Amino acid sequence: MTDAKDERRPAGELEAAVMAALWAADAALTPGEVQSELAADLARTTVTTILSRLHDKGVVDRRQQGRGYAYYPVQDAQGLTARRMHTELDRDGDRETVLARFVAQLNPDDEQLLRQLLEADD
Repeated sequence: MTDAKDERRPAGELEAAVMAALWAADAALTPGEVQSELAADLARTTVTTILSRLHDKGVVDRRQQGRGYAYYPVQDAQGLTARRMHTELDRDGDRETVLARFVAQLNPDDEQLLRQLLEADD
């Protein structure tokens, strides 16, 4: 017999799947439309909860559609990743050390790319 906790998805996996469905869409989607796009067998209420949480985080926006909402992403995948990086950086008071360790762990190609990007901003 499997424990219910063992069947739970890793944190963020459902949000990532919902975001992928929104990014792939040509227009805003209702929770029911998102649900039909996902391969997972999820309840519509679960999808609605995920969308509401993403809205609270500022990752998606919504517009009234009928009695509910249709949701759409406010950033592309790369913008969301950059936002997460900023959030993590803001969590630590010693930005210099965090950035120094981040750069020290870059592979040579990424380090070169970062240098090029920083030089292009000058």
